[in-house]
Amino acid sequence: MLHTAMLRRGLLTWVSRVGGALVLLCCSLSLLYVMTCSPPHSDDPPLSHALPRAGSNHPSLGGTGPGVGVGAGGTGGAGVGPAQSGGSASVQSYQVLLQEREEQHRHHISSLKKEIAQLKEALQERSQQLKGVQESLKRGGPAEGPETGVGSQGGGLGETQGAKSQQADLQDFLRSQLSKAEVTAGIRLPSEYAVVPFESFTLQRVYQLEMGLTRHPEEKPVRKDKREELGDVLETALHSLNAPPSQDARGAAEKTQSSKVYAPSDFIEGITRTERDKGTLYELTFRGESSNEFRRLVLFRPFGPLMKVKNERVDTSNVPINIVVPLSRRTDKFKQFMQNFREVCVRQDGRVHLTVVYFGKEQMSEVRSTLENTSREVNFKNFTLLQLDEEFSRGRGLDVGARAWKGGNVLLFFCDVDIYFTADFLNSCRLNTQPGKKVFYPVLFSQYNPTLIYGSPEHVPTVEQQLVIKKDTGFWRDFGFGMTCQYRSDFINIGGFDIDIKGWGGEDVHLYRKYLHSNLLVVRAPSRGLFHLWHEKQCADELPPDQYRMCMQSKAMNEASHGQLGMLFFRQEIEAHLRKQKQQQQNSNPKKT
Repeated sequence: MLHTAMLRRGLLTWVSRVGGALVLLCCSLSLLYVMTCSPPHSDDPPLSHALPRAGSNHPSLGGTGPGVGVGAGGTGGAGVGPAQSGGSASVQSYQVLLQEREEQHRHHISSLKKEIAQLKEALQERSQQLKGVQESLKRGGPAEGPETGVGSQGGGLGETQGAKSQQADLQDFLRSQLSKAEVTAGIRLPSEYAVVPFESFTLQRVYQLEMGLTRHPEEKPVRKDKREELGDVLETALHSLNAPPSQDARGAAEKTQSSKVYAPSDFIEGITRTERDKGTLYELTFRGESSNEFRRLVLFRPFGPLMKVKNERVDTSNVPINIVVPLSRRTDKFKQFMQNFREVCVRQDGRVHLTVVYFGKEQMSEVRSTLENTSREVNFKNFTLLQLDEEFSRGRGLDVGARAWKGGNVLLFFCDVDIYFTADFLNSCRLNTQPGKKVFYPVLFSQYNPTLIYGSPEHVPTVEQQLVIKKDTGFWRDFGFGMTCQYRSDFINIGGFDIDIKGWGGEDVHLYRKYLHSNLLVVRAPSRGLFHLWHEKQCADELPPDQYRMCMQSKAMNEASHGQLGMLFFRQEIEAHLRKQKQQQQNSNPKKT
Protein backbone atom coordinates (compact mmCIF):
# COMPACT_ATOMS: atom_id res chain seq x y z
CA MET A 1 0.00 0.00 0.00
CA LEU A 2 2.82 2.36 0.89
CA HIS A 3 4.61 1.52 -2.35
CA THR A 4 1.50 2.30 -4.35
CA ALA A 5 1.10 5.69 -2.70
CA MET A 6 4.71 6.67 -3.40
CA LEU A 7 4.32 5.59 -7.03
CA ARG A 8 1.26 7.82 -7.44
CA ARG A 9 3.06 10.78 -5.86
CA GLY A 10 6.02 10.37 -8.21
CA LEU A 11 3.78 10.10 -11.23
CA LEU A 12 1.94 13.31 -10.35
CA THR A 13 5.22 15.17 -9.90
CA TRP A 14 6.45 14.01 -13.31
CA VAL A 15 3.21 15.00 -15.01
CA SER A 16 3.30 18.48 -13.47
CA ARG A 17 6.88 19.00 -14.62
CA VAL A 18 6.07 17.90 -18.16
CA GLY A 19 3.02 20.21 -18.22
CA GLY A 20 5.06 23.19 -17.08
CA ALA A 21 7.65 22.51 -19.76
CA LEU A 22 4.94 22.36 -22.43
CA VAL A 23 3.43 25.66 -21.23
CA LEU A 24 6.84 27.31 -21.33
CA LEU A 25 7.44 25.95 -24.81
CA CYS A 26 4.08 27.30 -26.08
CA CYS A 27 4.76 30.76 -24.66
CA SER A 28 8.17 30.83 -26.30
CA LEU A 29 6.74 29.80 -29.67
CA SER A 30 3.97 32.44 -29.38
CA LEU A 31 6.46 35.20 -28.59
CA LEU A 32 8.66 34.11 -31.49
CA TYR A 33 5.61 34.14 -33.85
CA VAL A 34 4.60 37.64 -32.77
CA MET A 35 8.12 38.98 -33.24
CA THR A 36 8.48 37.34 -36.65
CA CYS A 37 5.06 38.16 -38.16
CA SER A 38 4.61 41.75 -36.92
CA PRO A 39 4.19 44.18 -39.91
CA PRO A 40 7.03 46.58 -40.75
CA HIS A 41 6.82 50.22 -39.66
CA SER A 42 4.96 52.42 -42.15
CA ASP A 43 4.29 56.15 -42.31
CA ASP A 44 1.00 55.63 -44.20
CA PRO A 45 -2.13 56.81 -42.40
CA PRO A 46 -4.16 54.06 -40.73
CA LEU A 47 -7.10 54.35 -43.20
CA SER A 48 -5.03 53.92 -46.33
CA HIS A 49 -2.90 51.22 -44.67
CA ALA A 50 -6.04 49.21 -43.89
CA LEU A 51 -7.36 49.37 -47.46
CA PRO A 52 -6.35 46.41 -49.70
CA ARG A 53 -4.08 47.22 -52.64
CA ALA A 54 -4.98 46.44 -56.21
CA GLY A 55 -3.88 42.98 -57.32
CA SER A 56 -2.50 40.11 -55.18
CA ASN A 57 0.84 41.67 -54.20
CA HIS A 58 -0.32 43.33 -50.99
CA PRO A 59 1.82 42.17 -48.03
CA SER A 60 -1.17 41.53 -45.82
CA LEU A 61 -2.54 39.16 -48.45
CA GLY A 62 0.64 37.12 -48.53
CA GLY A 63 1.45 38.03 -52.13
CA THR A 64 4.97 38.05 -53.48
CA GLY A 65 6.54 38.62 -56.84
CA PRO A 66 7.79 41.48 -58.98
CA GLY A 67 6.32 44.86 -58.28
CA VAL A 68 6.14 44.37 -54.49
CA GLY A 69 6.86 47.66 -52.80
CA VAL A 70 9.23 47.74 -49.85
CA GLY A 71 8.04 49.46 -46.65
CA ALA A 72 8.41 53.14 -46.17
CA GLY A 73 11.54 52.64 -44.17
CA GLY A 74 13.27 50.39 -46.76
CA THR A 75 14.72 50.80 -50.19
CA GLY A 76 12.83 50.07 -53.36
CA GLY A 77 13.99 47.47 -55.86
CA ALA A 78 13.04 46.75 -59.43
CA GLY A 79 9.33 47.00 -60.18
CA VAL A 80 8.53 49.32 -57.28
CA GLY A 81 7.02 52.03 -59.52
CA PRO A 82 4.12 50.00 -61.03
CA ALA A 83 3.09 48.61 -57.67
CA GLN A 84 3.07 52.03 -56.10
CA SER A 85 1.05 53.56 -58.98
CA GLY A 86 -1.55 50.78 -58.87
CA GLY A 87 -1.81 51.05 -55.09
CA SER A 88 -2.13 54.84 -55.26
CA ALA A 89 -4.95 54.64 -57.82
CA SER A 90 -6.77 52.10 -55.70
CA VAL A 91 -6.39 54.24 -52.57
CA GLN A 92 -7.71 57.29 -54.44
CA SER A 93 -10.78 55.37 -55.66
CA TYR A 94 -11.49 54.19 -52.13
CA GLN A 95 -11.02 57.69 -50.78
CA VAL A 96 -13.49 59.08 -53.34
CA LEU A 97 -16.02 56.42 -52.35
CA LEU A 98 -15.51 57.19 -48.66
CA GLN A 99 -15.97 60.91 -49.32
CA GLU A 100 -19.30 60.22 -51.09
CA ARG A 101 -20.50 58.07 -48.20
CA GLU A 102 -19.33 60.67 -45.72
CA GLU A 103 -21.32 63.32 -47.63
CA GLN A 104 -24.43 61.13 -47.51
CA HIS A 105 -24.10 60.62 -43.76
CA ARG A 106 -23.47 64.33 -43.25
CA HIS A 107 -26.75 65.15 -45.06
CA HIS A 108 -28.44 62.44 -43.04
CA ILE A 109 -27.13 63.85 -39.75
CA SER A 110 -28.16 67.42 -40.61
CA SER A 111 -31.63 66.24 -41.58
CA LEU A 112 -31.91 64.27 -38.34
CA LYS A 113 -30.91 67.37 -36.35
CA LYS A 114 -33.61 69.35 -38.10
CA GLU A 115 -36.20 66.64 -37.39
CA ILE A 116 -35.11 66.49 -33.74
CA ALA A 117 -35.56 70.25 -33.42
CA GLN A 118 -39.01 70.01 -34.99
CA LEU A 119 -39.96 67.15 -32.69
CA LYS A 120 -38.75 69.09 -29.65
CA GLU A 121 -40.91 72.04 -30.62
CA ALA A 122 -43.88 69.75 -31.20
CA LEU A 123 -43.27 68.01 -27.86
CA GLN A 124 -43.11 71.31 -26.01
CA GLU A 125 -46.32 72.43 -27.66
CA ARG A 126 -48.06 69.17 -26.78
CA SER A 127 -46.74 69.40 -23.20
CA GLN A 128 -48.20 72.88 -22.83
CA GLN A 129 -51.52 71.62 -24.15
CA LEU A 130 -51.40 68.68 -21.74
CA LYS A 131 -50.66 70.94 -18.80
CA GLY A 132 -53.58 73.14 -19.75
CA VAL A 133 -55.90 70.14 -19.89
CA GLN A 134 -54.68 68.88 -16.52
CA GLU A 135 -55.13 72.27 -14.87
CA SER A 136 -58.64 72.56 -16.25
CA LEU A 137 -59.44 69.10 -14.96
CA LYS A 138 -58.10 70.00 -11.52
CA ARG A 139 -60.22 73.15 -11.41
CA GLY A 140 -63.37 71.54 -12.69
CA GLY A 141 -62.92 67.92 -11.48
CA PRO A 142 -64.29 66.31 -8.29
CA ALA A 143 -62.68 67.50 -5.04
CA GLU A 144 -63.21 64.33 -3.06
CA GLY A 145 -63.68 60.59 -3.41
CA PRO A 146 -61.38 57.63 -3.93
CA GLU A 147 -60.56 58.56 -7.54
CA THR A 148 -59.28 61.91 -6.37
CA GLY A 149 -56.97 60.30 -3.85
CA VAL A 150 -55.54 57.93 -6.40
CA GLY A 151 -55.02 60.72 -8.88
CA SER A 152 -53.16 62.84 -6.34
CA GLN A 153 -50.95 59.95 -5.26
CA GLY A 154 -50.04 58.79 -8.77
CA GLY A 155 -49.89 62.16 -10.52
CA GLY A 156 -46.59 61.43 -12.26
CA LEU A 157 -47.81 58.12 -13.66
CA GLY A 158 -51.06 59.71 -14.82
CA GLU A 159 -49.23 62.50 -16.63
CA THR A 160 -46.96 60.00 -18.41
CA GLN A 161 -49.87 57.84 -19.48
CA GLY A 162 -51.81 60.90 -20.62
CA ALA A 163 -48.89 62.12 -22.73
CA LYS A 164 -48.51 58.70 -24.34
CA SER A 165 -52.21 58.54 -25.00
CA GLN A 166 -52.25 61.96 -26.65
CA GLN A 167 -49.21 61.05 -28.76
CA ALA A 168 -50.94 57.87 -29.90
CA ASP A 169 -54.09 59.86 -30.68
CA LEU A 170 -52.03 62.30 -32.74
CA GLN A 171 -50.46 59.46 -34.73
CA ASP A 172 -53.88 57.93 -35.33
CA PHE A 173 -55.20 61.28 -36.49
CA LEU A 174 -52.35 61.75 -38.96
CA ARG A 175 -52.85 58.25 -40.34
CA SER A 176 -56.56 58.89 -40.71
CA GLN A 177 -55.80 62.10 -42.63
CA LEU A 178 -53.61 60.13 -45.01
CA SER A 179 -56.25 57.41 -45.46
CA LYS A 180 -59.01 59.94 -46.15
CA ALA A 181 -56.95 61.98 -48.61
CA GLU A 182 -56.97 61.22 -52.34
CA VAL A 183 -53.38 59.91 -52.43
CA THR A 184 -53.20 56.27 -53.47
CA ALA A 185 -56.70 55.93 -54.92
CA GLY A 186 -59.40 58.15 -56.35
CA ILE A 187 -62.75 58.89 -54.78
CA ARG A 188 -66.12 59.38 -56.39
CA LEU A 189 -66.78 63.02 -57.25
CA PRO A 190 -70.13 64.54 -58.19
CA SER A 191 -68.88 66.69 -61.09
CA GLU A 192 -65.89 68.41 -62.66
CA TYR A 193 -66.36 71.33 -60.26
CA ALA A 194 -65.37 69.14 -57.30
CA VAL A 195 -61.91 68.30 -58.68
CA VAL A 196 -58.93 69.70 -56.76
CA PRO A 197 -56.33 70.37 -59.51
CA PHE A 198 -52.60 69.92 -59.10
CA GLU A 199 -49.96 72.59 -59.56
CA SER A 200 -46.70 71.64 -61.26
CA PHE A 201 -43.32 73.07 -60.28
CA THR A 202 -39.62 72.90 -61.11
CA LEU A 203 -36.57 74.26 -59.33
CA GLN A 204 -37.28 77.79 -60.57
CA ARG A 205 -40.94 78.02 -61.56
CA VAL A 206 -44.43 77.19 -60.38
CA TYR A 207 -47.11 76.53 -62.99
CA GLN A 208 -50.48 77.31 -61.47
CA LEU A 209 -54.16 77.56 -62.29
CA GLU A 210 -55.10 79.83 -59.40
CA MET A 211 -52.97 82.79 -60.40
CA GLY A 212 -54.09 85.27 -57.75
CA LEU A 213 -53.55 88.99 -58.25
CA THR A 214 -50.49 88.54 -60.47
CA ARG A 215 -52.47 86.62 -63.10
CA HIS A 216 -49.23 84.89 -64.13
CA PRO A 217 -49.71 81.29 -65.33
CA GLU A 218 -46.08 80.62 -64.36
CA GLU A 219 -43.85 82.47 -61.95
CA LYS A 220 -41.14 82.23 -59.38
CA PRO A 221 -42.76 81.63 -55.98
CA VAL A 222 -43.45 85.18 -54.81
CA ARG A 223 -44.66 84.36 -51.31
CA LYS A 224 -42.01 83.35 -48.78
CA ASP A 225 -44.11 80.54 -47.33
CA LYS A 226 -44.48 78.98 -50.79
CA ARG A 227 -40.73 79.12 -51.42
CA GLU A 228 -39.93 77.57 -48.05
CA GLU A 229 -42.61 74.94 -48.48
CA LEU A 230 -41.26 73.69 -51.82
CA GLY A 231 -37.66 73.96 -50.59
CA ASP A 232 -38.50 71.84 -47.55
CA VAL A 233 -40.19 69.25 -49.75
CA LEU A 234 -37.20 69.03 -52.09
CA GLU A 235 -34.79 68.74 -49.16
CA THR A 236 -36.86 65.95 -47.61
CA ALA A 237 -37.01 64.10 -50.91
CA LEU A 238 -33.23 64.33 -51.42
CA HIS A 239 -32.64 63.16 -47.86
CA SER A 240 -34.91 60.16 -48.46
CA LEU A 241 -33.10 59.28 -51.69
CA ASN A 242 -29.58 59.64 -50.27
CA ALA A 243 -30.14 58.28 -46.76
CA PRO A 244 -28.45 54.92 -46.11
CA PRO A 245 -30.89 52.08 -45.40
CA SER A 246 -31.54 51.18 -41.77
CA GLN A 247 -30.16 47.95 -40.30
CA ASP A 248 -33.55 46.22 -40.33
CA ALA A 249 -34.46 47.25 -43.86
CA ARG A 250 -30.96 46.92 -45.35
CA GLY A 251 -31.55 43.49 -46.79
CA ALA A 252 -34.77 44.51 -48.52
CA ALA A 253 -33.31 47.82 -49.70
CA GLU A 254 -30.22 46.33 -51.33
CA LYS A 255 -32.20 45.62 -54.48
CA THR A 256 -33.45 49.19 -54.84
CA GLN A 257 -30.65 51.24 -53.22
CA SER A 258 -28.37 52.74 -55.85
CA SER A 259 -24.89 54.20 -55.56
CA LYS A 260 -25.97 57.50 -57.14
CA VAL A 261 -25.91 60.59 -54.94
CA TYR A 262 -28.95 62.68 -55.88
CA ALA A 263 -28.64 66.46 -56.14
CA PRO A 264 -31.17 69.26 -56.80
CA SER A 265 -30.09 69.26 -60.46
CA ASP A 266 -31.56 65.73 -60.77
CA PHE A 267 -35.03 67.06 -59.95
CA ILE A 268 -37.21 67.22 -63.08
CA GLU A 269 -40.72 68.17 -62.06
CA GLY A 270 -43.22 67.91 -59.25
CA ILE A 271 -46.95 68.24 -58.83
CA THR A 272 -48.75 69.27 -55.69
CA ARG A 273 -52.24 69.97 -54.47
CA THR A 274 -53.84 70.73 -51.12
CA GLU A 275 -57.06 69.27 -49.81
CA ARG A 276 -57.85 71.90 -47.25
CA ASP A 277 -59.40 69.50 -44.72
CA LYS A 278 -56.71 66.79 -45.00
CA GLY A 279 -53.27 67.94 -46.13
CA THR A 280 -50.93 68.59 -49.04
CA LEU A 281 -49.79 65.93 -51.49
CA TYR A 282 -46.45 66.14 -53.34
CA GLU A 283 -45.21 63.91 -56.14
CA LEU A 284 -41.59 64.57 -57.16
CA THR A 285 -39.76 63.03 -60.12
CA PHE A 286 -35.97 62.74 -60.33
CA ARG A 287 -33.65 61.50 -63.05
CA GLY A 288 -32.53 57.93 -62.48
CA GLU A 289 -29.34 56.14 -63.42
CA SER A 290 -30.30 55.92 -67.10
CA SER A 291 -32.16 58.11 -69.57
CA ASN A 292 -35.35 56.04 -69.33
CA GLU A 293 -35.28 55.53 -65.56
CA PHE A 294 -36.79 57.86 -63.00
CA ARG A 295 -37.18 57.99 -59.22
CA ARG A 296 -40.53 59.19 -57.91
CA LEU A 297 -41.30 60.14 -54.33
CA VAL A 298 -44.79 60.69 -52.96
CA LEU A 299 -44.92 62.86 -49.84
CA PHE A 300 -47.92 63.92 -47.79
CA ARG A 301 -48.14 66.73 -45.25
CA PRO A 302 -51.18 66.15 -43.03
CA PHE A 303 -50.88 69.67 -41.66
CA GLY A 304 -47.78 68.48 -39.82
CA PRO A 305 -44.52 66.67 -40.60
CA LEU A 306 -44.18 65.04 -44.00
CA MET A 307 -44.94 61.35 -44.34
CA LYS A 308 -43.14 59.35 -46.99
CA VAL A 309 -45.79 57.42 -48.87
CA LYS A 310 -43.80 55.88 -51.67
CA ASN A 311 -40.24 55.70 -52.95
CA GLU A 312 -40.12 53.76 -56.17
CA ARG A 313 -38.07 53.40 -59.32
CA VAL A 314 -40.13 54.01 -62.48
CA ASP A 315 -38.78 52.50 -65.71
CA THR A 316 -40.44 53.98 -68.79
CA SER A 317 -38.17 52.40 -71.38
CA ASN A 318 -40.82 49.82 -72.31
CA VAL A 319 -43.89 52.10 -72.18
CA PRO A 320 -44.93 53.00 -75.74
CA ILE A 321 -47.60 55.63 -76.39
CA ASN A 322 -50.26 55.31 -79.07
CA ILE A 323 -51.18 58.85 -80.17
CA VAL A 324 -54.68 58.86 -81.67
CA VAL A 325 -55.58 61.82 -83.92
CA PRO A 326 -59.02 62.26 -85.52
CA LEU A 327 -58.92 64.26 -88.75
CA SER A 328 -61.19 65.68 -91.42
CA ARG A 329 -59.53 67.76 -94.16
CA ARG A 330 -57.20 70.39 -92.53
CA THR A 331 -54.23 68.86 -94.35
CA ASP A 332 -52.11 71.99 -93.88
CA LYS A 333 -52.46 71.68 -90.09
CA PHE A 334 -51.68 67.97 -90.34
CA LYS A 335 -48.40 68.71 -92.16
CA GLN A 336 -47.45 71.16 -89.40
CA PHE A 337 -48.37 68.53 -86.80
CA MET A 338 -46.18 65.92 -88.51
CA GLN A 339 -43.17 68.27 -88.47
CA ASN A 340 -43.35 68.43 -84.69
CA PHE A 341 -44.14 64.69 -84.51
CA ARG A 342 -41.07 63.86 -86.55
CA GLU A 343 -38.75 65.82 -84.26
CA VAL A 344 -40.24 64.92 -80.88
CA CYS A 345 -41.66 61.42 -81.31
CA VAL A 346 -39.26 59.90 -83.84
CA ARG A 347 -35.90 61.58 -83.22
CA GLN A 348 -36.12 62.34 -79.49
CA ASP A 349 -38.47 59.78 -77.91
CA GLY A 350 -38.64 56.80 -80.25
CA ARG A 351 -41.40 54.94 -78.34
CA VAL A 352 -44.51 56.26 -80.08
CA HIS A 353 -47.13 54.80 -82.43
CA LEU A 354 -49.37 57.14 -84.45
CA THR A 355 -52.98 56.29 -85.30
CA VAL A 356 -54.77 58.68 -87.67
CA VAL A 357 -58.52 58.27 -88.13
CA TYR A 358 -59.61 60.17 -91.26
CA PHE A 359 -63.23 61.01 -92.06
CA GLY A 360 -64.30 61.15 -95.69
CA LYS A 361 -62.39 60.75 -98.95
CA GLU A 362 -61.56 64.35 -99.82
CA GLN A 363 -57.83 65.11 -99.31
CA MET A 364 -57.26 61.55 -98.13
CA SER A 365 -54.44 61.11 -100.63
CA GLU A 366 -52.59 64.13 -99.17
CA VAL A 367 -52.76 62.68 -95.67
CA ARG A 368 -51.43 59.32 -96.88
CA SER A 369 -48.67 61.06 -98.82
CA THR A 370 -47.60 63.02 -95.75
CA LEU A 371 -47.35 59.85 -93.68
CA GLU A 372 -45.43 58.00 -96.39
CA ASN A 373 -42.96 60.85 -96.80
CA THR A 374 -42.31 60.86 -93.07
CA SER A 375 -41.83 57.09 -93.15
CA ARG A 376 -39.22 57.33 -95.88
CA GLU A 377 -37.33 60.33 -94.57
CA VAL A 378 -36.91 59.23 -90.94
CA ASN A 379 -37.47 55.46 -91.29
CA PHE A 380 -40.67 55.52 -89.25
CA LYS A 381 -43.03 52.55 -89.67
CA ASN A 382 -45.14 52.73 -86.48
CA PHE A 383 -48.27 54.37 -87.86
CA THR A 384 -51.81 53.31 -88.75
CA LEU A 385 -54.16 55.16 -91.10
CA LEU A 386 -57.86 54.38 -90.74
CA GLN A 387 -60.60 55.80 -92.97
CA LEU A 388 -64.24 56.27 -92.01
CA ASP A 389 -66.67 57.23 -94.75
CA GLU A 390 -69.10 59.08 -92.47
CA GLU A 391 -69.79 62.44 -90.88
CA PHE A 392 -66.98 63.72 -88.70
CA SER A 393 -67.27 62.94 -84.99
CA ARG A 394 -64.26 63.46 -82.75
CA GLY A 395 -65.50 61.00 -80.14
CA ARG A 396 -66.20 58.40 -82.79
CA GLY A 397 -62.74 58.80 -84.33
CA LEU A 398 -60.92 58.50 -81.00
CA ASP A 399 -63.01 55.51 -80.00
CA VAL A 400 -62.26 53.69 -83.26
CA GLY A 401 -58.56 54.52 -83.03
CA ALA A 402 -58.31 53.27 -79.44
CA ARG A 403 -60.12 49.99 -80.13
CA ALA A 404 -58.13 49.32 -83.33
CA TRP A 405 -54.96 48.64 -81.32
CA LYS A 406 -54.33 44.89 -80.99
CA GLY A 407 -50.97 44.87 -79.24
CA GLY A 408 -52.11 44.58 -75.62
CA ASN A 409 -52.73 47.23 -73.00
CA VAL A 410 -51.13 50.36 -74.47
CA LEU A 411 -50.96 53.91 -73.15
CA LEU A 412 -53.24 56.18 -75.22
CA PHE A 413 -52.80 59.89 -75.84
CA PHE A 414 -55.83 61.54 -77.46
CA CYS A 415 -54.59 64.49 -79.49
CA ASP A 416 -55.67 67.02 -82.15
CA VAL A 417 -53.77 68.36 -85.15
CA ASP A 418 -53.52 71.87 -83.71
CA ILE A 419 -51.62 70.61 -80.62
CA TYR A 420 -47.88 71.07 -80.09
CA PHE A 421 -46.17 68.90 -77.46
CA THR A 422 -42.62 68.24 -76.29
CA ALA A 423 -40.67 65.12 -75.28
CA ASP A 424 -41.01 66.14 -71.62
CA PHE A 425 -44.77 65.98 -71.98
CA LEU A 426 -44.55 62.40 -73.26
CA ASN A 427 -42.65 61.46 -70.11
CA SER A 428 -45.29 63.25 -68.01
CA CYS A 429 -47.92 61.22 -69.85
CA ARG A 430 -46.12 58.01 -68.84
CA LEU A 431 -45.43 59.03 -65.25
CA ASN A 432 -48.92 60.29 -64.42
CA THR A 433 -50.86 57.25 -65.63
CA GLN A 434 -51.17 53.75 -64.22
CA PRO A 435 -53.52 51.03 -65.45
CA GLY A 436 -56.43 50.57 -63.10
CA LYS A 437 -55.34 53.45 -60.86
CA LYS A 438 -54.60 56.79 -62.57
CA VAL A 439 -55.48 58.78 -65.69
CA PHE A 440 -53.86 62.05 -66.74
CA TYR A 441 -55.82 65.12 -67.81
CA PRO A 442 -53.22 67.82 -68.52
CA VAL A 443 -54.22 71.48 -68.75
CA LEU A 444 -52.69 72.82 -71.94
CA PHE A 445 -51.55 76.37 -72.61
CA SER A 446 -53.67 77.99 -75.33
CA GLN A 447 -52.10 80.58 -77.63
CA TYR A 448 -53.59 83.97 -78.39
CA ASN A 449 -53.73 85.29 -81.96
CA PRO A 450 -50.05 85.86 -82.88
CA THR A 451 -50.98 88.72 -85.21
CA LEU A 452 -52.49 90.66 -82.30
CA ILE A 453 -49.70 89.75 -79.90
CA TYR A 454 -46.82 90.77 -82.15
CA GLY A 455 -48.56 93.68 -83.92
CA SER A 456 -48.58 92.46 -87.52
CA PRO A 457 -48.08 89.25 -89.50
CA GLU A 458 -44.61 90.41 -90.53
CA HIS A 459 -43.38 90.36 -86.91
CA VAL A 460 -44.75 86.92 -85.99
CA PRO A 461 -41.82 84.57 -85.08
CA THR A 462 -41.63 80.83 -85.73
CA VAL A 463 -43.93 78.44 -83.91
CA GLU A 464 -41.18 77.26 -81.57
CA GLN A 465 -40.40 80.86 -80.57
CA GLN A 466 -44.07 81.56 -79.87
CA LEU A 467 -44.28 78.85 -77.21
CA VAL A 468 -43.81 81.16 -74.23
CA ILE A 469 -45.98 80.80 -71.15
CA LYS A 470 -46.87 84.40 -70.27
CA LYS A 471 -50.14 86.14 -69.53
CA ASP A 472 -49.87 88.21 -72.75
CA THR A 473 -49.24 85.17 -74.99
CA GLY A 474 -51.97 82.78 -73.86
CA PHE A 475 -53.88 81.20 -71.00
CA TRP A 476 -54.36 77.84 -69.30
CA ARG A 477 -57.31 76.17 -71.01
CA ASP A 478 -58.71 74.78 -67.79
CA PHE A 479 -62.15 74.33 -69.34
CA GLY A 480 -60.86 71.89 -71.99
CA PHE A 481 -60.67 68.13 -71.45
CA GLY A 482 -59.90 66.83 -74.93
CA MET A 483 -56.18 66.04 -74.48
CA THR A 484 -55.83 63.09 -72.13
CA CYS A 485 -53.59 60.11 -71.36
CA GLN A 486 -55.00 56.82 -70.14
CA TYR A 487 -54.41 53.13 -70.65
CA ARG A 488 -56.54 51.31 -73.17
CA SER A 489 -57.92 48.94 -70.52
CA ASP A 490 -59.24 51.88 -68.45
CA PHE A 491 -60.75 53.48 -71.54
CA ILE A 492 -62.54 50.24 -72.50
CA ASN A 493 -63.70 49.50 -68.94
CA ILE A 494 -65.09 53.01 -68.45
CA GLY A 495 -67.24 52.68 -71.57
CA GLY A 496 -65.31 54.88 -74.01
CA PHE A 497 -66.79 57.93 -75.74
CA ASP A 498 -70.40 58.73 -76.42
CA ILE A 499 -70.33 58.13 -80.16
CA ASP A 500 -73.76 59.73 -80.62
CA ILE A 501 -72.19 63.19 -80.21
CA LYS A 502 -71.44 64.69 -83.62
CA GLY A 503 -68.86 67.33 -84.57
CA TRP A 504 -66.60 68.95 -82.01
CA GLY A 505 -67.25 69.36 -78.29
CA GLY A 506 -69.14 67.55 -75.56
CA GLU A 507 -67.55 64.12 -75.97
CA ASP A 508 -64.47 65.06 -73.90
CA VAL A 509 -66.50 66.32 -70.94
CA HIS A 510 -68.63 63.18 -71.08
CA LEU A 511 -65.58 60.93 -70.80
CA TYR A 512 -64.00 63.14 -68.13
CA ARG A 513 -67.07 62.85 -65.93
CA LYS A 514 -67.01 59.08 -66.31
CA TYR A 515 -63.53 58.98 -64.82
CA LEU A 516 -64.56 61.36 -62.04
CA HIS A 517 -67.45 59.10 -61.11
CA SER A 518 -65.12 56.08 -60.93
CA ASN A 519 -62.53 55.13 -58.32
CA LEU A 520 -59.64 56.06 -60.61
CA LEU A 521 -57.37 58.92 -59.58
CA VAL A 522 -57.68 61.79 -62.07
CA VAL A 523 -54.43 63.80 -62.26
CA ARG A 524 -55.35 67.30 -63.42
CA ALA A 525 -52.31 69.58 -63.70
CA PRO A 526 -50.94 72.32 -66.00
CA SER A 527 -48.43 70.94 -68.49
CA ARG A 528 -45.58 73.20 -69.56
CA GLY A 529 -44.96 71.00 -72.60
CA LEU A 530 -48.45 70.99 -74.17
CA PHE A 531 -49.71 73.89 -76.31
CA HIS A 532 -52.83 74.65 -78.32
CA LEU A 533 -51.80 76.57 -81.44
CA TRP A 534 -54.06 79.44 -82.37
CA HIS A 535 -56.41 79.04 -85.33
CA GLU A 536 -59.35 81.13 -86.42
CA LYS A 537 -62.64 80.06 -84.91
CA GLN A 538 -65.73 80.14 -87.15
CA CYS A 539 -69.17 80.71 -85.66
CA ALA A 540 -71.80 79.41 -88.08
CA ASP A 541 -74.79 81.59 -88.90
CA GLU A 542 -77.07 78.59 -88.43
CA LEU A 543 -76.43 78.54 -84.69
CA PRO A 544 -79.23 79.70 -82.35
CA PRO A 545 -78.67 83.13 -80.74
CA ASP A 546 -77.54 81.74 -77.36
CA GLN A 547 -75.05 79.30 -78.91
CA TYR A 548 -73.80 81.97 -81.32
CA ARG A 549 -73.18 84.33 -78.40
CA MET A 550 -71.26 81.60 -76.52
CA CYS A 551 -69.25 80.88 -79.66
CA MET A 552 -68.32 84.54 -80.01
CA GLN A 553 -67.31 84.72 -76.33
CA SER A 554 -65.04 81.73 -76.82
CA LYS A 555 -63.61 83.34 -79.95
CA ALA A 556 -62.88 86.56 -78.04
CA MET A 557 -61.19 84.57 -75.26
CA ASN A 558 -58.93 82.86 -77.79
CA GLU A 559 -58.02 86.08 -79.61
CA ALA A 560 -56.15 88.09 -77.01
CA SER A 561 -55.80 88.97 -73.35
CA HIS A 562 -58.17 91.29 -71.54
CA GLY A 563 -55.78 94.23 -71.89
CA GLN A 564 -55.12 93.59 -75.57
CA LEU A 565 -58.84 93.36 -76.32
CA GLY A 566 -59.31 96.62 -74.45
CA MET A 567 -56.74 98.30 -76.67
CA LEU A 568 -58.62 97.07 -79.73
CA PHE A 569 -61.97 98.18 -78.35
CA PHE A 570 -60.73 101.68 -77.56
CA ARG A 571 -58.57 101.98 -80.66
CA GLN A 572 -60.46 104.98 -82.07
CA GLU A 573 -60.16 106.91 -78.82
CA ILE A 574 -56.45 106.09 -78.60
CA GLU A 575 -55.84 107.20 -82.20
CA ALA A 576 -57.80 110.43 -81.61
CA HIS A 577 -55.69 111.10 -78.51
CA LEU A 578 -52.47 110.54 -80.45
CA ARG A 579 -53.59 112.93 -83.22
CA LYS A 580 -54.48 115.57 -80.66
CA GLN A 581 -51.11 115.22 -78.94
CA LYS A 582 -49.32 115.48 -82.27
CA GLN A 583 -51.28 118.62 -83.21
CA GLN A 584 -50.44 120.26 -79.88
CA GLN A 585 -46.75 119.55 -80.40
CA GLN A 586 -46.89 121.06 -83.87
CA ASN A 587 -48.62 124.17 -82.58
CA SER A 588 -46.12 124.63 -79.78
CA ASN A 589 -43.14 123.96 -82.05
CA PRO A 590 -43.94 125.49 -85.49
CA LYS A 591 -41.69 124.45 -88.34
CA LYS A 592 -38.84 126.78 -89.19
CA THR A 593 -37.99 127.44 -92.80
